[in-house]
Amino acid sequence: MYRRSPAVSAVAMALSGVRVLELAGLAPAPLCGMILADFGAQVVRVDRLSQYTVATDVQARGKRSLSLNLKRPQGAAALRRLCGGADVLIEPFRHGVMEKLGLGPDVLLRENPRLIYARLTGFGQTGKYAKSAGHDINYLALSGVLSKLGRKNENPCAPLNILADFAGGGVMCAMGIVIALFERARSGRGQVIDASMVEGVAYLSSFLWKSQNLGLWSQPQGENMIDGGAPFYETYRTSDGKFMAVGALEPQFYEQLIKG
Repeated sequence: MYRRSPAVSAVAMALSGVRVLELAGLAPAPLCGMILADFGAQVVRVDRLSQYTVATDVQARGKRSLSLNLKRPQGAAALRRLCGGADVLIEPFRHGVMEKLGLGPDVLLRENPRLIYARLTGFGQTGKYAKSAGHDINYLALSGVLSKLGRKNENPCAPLNILADFAGGGVMCAMGIVIALFERARSGRGQVIDASMVEGVAYLSSFLWKSQNLGLWSQPQGENMIDGGAPFYETYRTSDGKFMAVGALEPQFYEQLIKG
């Protein structure tokens, strides 16, 4: 039987006691909730179709769940009651959905002024794309990051859905929530977080644009130092049919590579 040591048991996790409601959604929202749960928050996932959600949410670690039909008055009223005692609500729906259900931030923050209402969408709540549907590859393209990903003379290639969905969406939203909780400790007031995956991944990639004058990204796609344009920062097929990654940027390491 596993037992915690006294020293570990005596130290509370950073988000211990923080109550989070996560409205069930795809990739970025479950990651955001899982991050908060991993640091001690009490996360309850609010499912629409519990059987389907449980089967697909591989990021359910540390969460509890319940099912509500928010389209019915009883379900919406139940969520309002839950939000009255919550610290954080993670909302991943398309623009305007929560307002149509009578669960927008104006309503919930009026009933619980300390609530952190985190809205996690592709394009944010304002602007010409706010009502549009999209996926990771679209967010990457609009942010400009996709133009930097790919080999020379080949189409840009999205790295799965890691950058926009998970990094620019889930991780950035979790950081925003923690910052909002920190601010609330001083002001006593909650706030609305508008987490846009396009803006999140653009923020993550700010180094790309700011470093272009350093020569790291001044050449076309696939011709720069760390995007496949240099032999010392590359992947190579090995004799056993697998691959080896080589990162020998510094002259002394490149010298060792050549000797090897």
